Amino acid sequence: MRAIVNNTVLSNLANVRRSDLLRRLFDPEVVAPGEVLTELKAGERLHRIPEGQWSWLRQVQLTSGERALAARLRRTVDAGEAACLAVASARNWMFLTDDRDARRLAQLMVIPISGTLGILQASVDEEYLDLALADQLLTEMVEAGYRSPVRSLRELKNR
Repeated sequence: MRAIVNNTVLSNLANVRRSDLLRRLFDPEVVAPGEVLTELKAGERLHRIPEGQWSWLRQVQLTSGERALAARLRRTVDAGEAACLAVASARNWMFLTDDRDARRLAQLMVIPISGTLGILQASVDEEYLDLALADQLLTEMVEAGYRSPVRSLRELKNR
Protein backbone atom coordinates (compact mmCIF):
# COMPACT_ATOMS: atom_id res chain seq x y z
CA MET A 1 0.00 0.00 0.00
CA ARG A 2 1.24 3.48 -0.78
CA ALA A 3 1.89 5.70 2.21
CA ILE A 4 2.33 9.34 3.06
CA VAL A 5 4.45 10.28 6.07
CA ASN A 6 4.48 13.27 8.38
CA ASN A 7 7.22 14.91 10.37
CA THR A 8 6.61 13.09 13.66
CA VAL A 9 7.67 9.77 12.15
CA LEU A 10 10.50 11.29 10.11
CA SER A 11 11.87 13.07 13.19
CA ASN A 12 11.79 9.91 15.31
CA LEU A 13 13.71 8.00 12.64
CA ALA A 14 16.14 10.89 12.19
CA ASN A 15 16.82 10.99 15.94
CA VAL A 16 18.17 7.44 15.77
CA ARG A 17 19.68 7.88 12.29
CA ARG A 18 17.54 5.12 10.79
CA SER A 19 15.80 6.66 7.78
CA ASP A 20 16.76 3.40 6.06
CA LEU A 21 13.94 1.58 7.85
CA LEU A 22 11.24 3.65 6.17
CA ARG A 23 12.99 3.28 2.85
CA ARG A 24 13.33 -0.50 3.17
CA LEU A 25 9.69 -0.93 4.10
CA PHE A 26 8.05 1.48 1.67
CA ASP A 27 10.34 2.94 -1.03
CA PRO A 28 9.24 3.92 -3.65
CA GLU A 29 5.74 3.74 -2.20
CA VAL A 30 6.15 6.45 0.46
CA VAL A 31 6.02 10.20 -0.10
CA ALA A 32 5.75 13.42 1.89
CA PRO A 33 4.08 16.73 1.07
CA GLY A 34 6.14 19.91 0.83
CA GLU A 35 4.78 21.12 4.16
CA VAL A 36 6.28 18.09 5.92
CA LEU A 37 9.63 18.38 4.15
CA THR A 38 9.77 22.07 5.12
CA GLU A 39 9.13 21.16 8.78
CA LEU A 40 11.80 18.47 8.62
CA LYS A 41 14.41 20.80 7.13
CA ALA A 42 13.57 23.48 9.72
CA GLY A 43 14.12 20.97 12.52
CA GLU A 44 17.47 20.05 11.03
CA ARG A 45 18.52 23.70 10.59
CA LEU A 46 17.57 24.47 14.20
CA HIS A 47 19.45 21.34 15.37
CA ARG A 48 16.29 19.92 16.96
CA ILE A 49 16.90 16.73 15.01
CA PRO A 50 20.01 15.41 13.29
CA GLU A 51 20.25 15.73 9.54
CA GLY A 52 18.85 12.63 7.94
CA GLN A 53 19.39 10.83 4.69
CA TRP A 54 16.10 11.81 3.03
CA SER A 55 17.21 12.50 -0.56
CA TRP A 56 15.31 9.39 -1.68
CA LEU A 57 11.99 10.60 -0.19
CA ARG A 58 9.82 12.01 -2.95
CA GLN A 59 7.62 15.04 -2.52
CA VAL A 60 3.98 14.59 -3.49
CA GLN A 61 2.09 17.37 -5.25
CA LEU A 62 -1.43 17.95 -4.00
CA THR A 63 -4.25 18.29 -6.51
CA SER A 64 -6.54 21.30 -6.28
CA GLY A 65 -9.16 19.16 -4.53
CA GLU A 66 -6.59 17.90 -2.04
CA ARG A 67 -5.42 21.46 -1.37
CA ALA A 68 -9.03 22.49 -0.68
CA LEU A 69 -9.53 19.59 1.73
CA ALA A 70 -6.20 20.34 3.44
CA ALA A 71 -7.30 23.96 3.93
CA ARG A 72 -10.47 22.77 5.69
CA LEU A 73 -8.50 20.31 7.84
CA ARG A 74 -6.15 23.11 8.96
CA ARG A 75 -8.86 24.12 11.43
CA THR A 76 -8.05 20.93 13.33
CA VAL A 77 -4.42 19.98 12.59
CA ASP A 78 -1.17 21.56 11.44
CA ALA A 79 -0.33 22.13 7.78
CA GLY A 80 1.78 18.97 7.37
CA GLU A 81 -0.84 16.72 8.92
CA ALA A 82 -3.62 18.40 6.93
CA ALA A 83 -1.78 17.85 3.64
CA CYS A 84 -1.06 14.22 4.53
CA LEU A 85 -4.67 13.55 5.52
CA ALA A 86 -5.99 15.15 2.34
CA VAL A 87 -3.75 13.04 0.10
CA ALA A 88 -4.34 9.83 2.06
CA SER A 89 -8.09 10.35 1.93
CA ALA A 90 -8.25 11.22 -1.76
CA ARG A 91 -5.86 8.50 -2.91
CA ASN A 92 -6.72 5.76 -0.39
CA TRP A 93 -3.18 5.65 1.00
CA MET A 94 -1.87 4.79 4.45
CA PHE A 95 -0.93 7.72 6.70
CA LEU A 96 2.21 7.32 8.82
CA THR A 97 1.99 9.59 11.85
CA ASP A 98 2.39 9.70 15.61
CA ASP A 99 0.40 12.91 16.03
CA ARG A 100 -2.57 12.09 18.27
CA ASP A 101 -4.99 14.61 16.74
CA ALA A 102 -4.06 13.56 13.22
CA ARG A 103 -4.53 9.89 14.10
CA ARG A 104 -7.97 10.57 15.57
CA LEU A 105 -8.99 12.50 12.48
CA ALA A 106 -7.62 9.75 10.22
CA GLN A 107 -9.73 7.20 12.08
CA LEU A 108 -12.83 9.35 11.58
CA MET A 109 -11.98 9.66 7.90
CA VAL A 110 -11.39 5.86 7.68
CA ILE A 111 -7.76 6.31 6.60
CA PRO A 112 -5.39 3.44 7.43
CA ILE A 113 -2.72 4.60 9.87
CA SER A 114 0.55 3.46 11.32
CA GLY A 115 3.46 5.23 12.93
CA THR A 116 6.86 4.83 14.48
CA LEU A 117 5.91 1.73 16.46
CA GLY A 118 4.43 0.15 13.35
CA ILE A 119 7.62 0.83 11.41
CA LEU A 120 9.75 -0.68 14.17
CA GLN A 121 7.47 -3.72 14.42
CA ALA A 122 7.41 -4.21 10.63
CA SER A 123 11.21 -3.92 10.60
CA VAL A 124 11.36 -6.79 13.11
CA ASP A 125 8.76 -8.81 11.20
CA GLU A 126 10.71 -8.35 7.95
CA GLU A 127 13.96 -9.21 9.80
CA TYR A 128 15.62 -5.86 9.11
CA LEU A 129 16.04 -5.56 12.90
CA ASP A 130 16.01 -8.02 15.74
CA LEU A 131 13.69 -7.29 18.65
CA ALA A 132 16.51 -6.21 20.97
CA LEU A 133 17.78 -3.61 18.48
CA ALA A 134 14.25 -2.36 17.78
CA ASP A 135 13.70 -1.90 21.52
CA GLN A 136 17.04 -0.11 21.81
CA LEU A 137 16.00 2.27 19.00
CA LEU A 138 12.66 2.83 20.73
CA THR A 139 14.48 3.69 23.98
CA GLU A 140 16.69 6.17 22.11
CA MET A 141 13.62 7.74 20.49
CA VAL A 142 11.95 8.11 23.89
CA GLU A 143 15.11 9.72 25.27
CA ALA A 144 14.98 12.17 22.34
CA GLY A 145 11.38 13.12 23.15
CA TYR A 146 9.12 10.51 21.52
CA ARG A 147 6.11 9.86 23.73
CA SER A 148 5.68 6.16 23.14
CA PRO A 149 2.70 4.34 24.64
CA VAL A 150 4.97 1.30 25.23
CA ARG A 151 8.51 0.77 26.50
CA SER A 152 9.09 -2.39 24.47
CA LEU A 153 7.69 -3.80 21.25
CA ARG A 154 6.96 -6.94 23.27
CA GLU A 155 4.07 -5.00 24.82
CA LEU A 156 2.40 -4.71 21.41
CA LYS A 157 1.84 -8.47 21.37
CA ASN A 158 -0.21 -8.15 24.58
CA ARG A 159 -2.55 -5.44 23.26
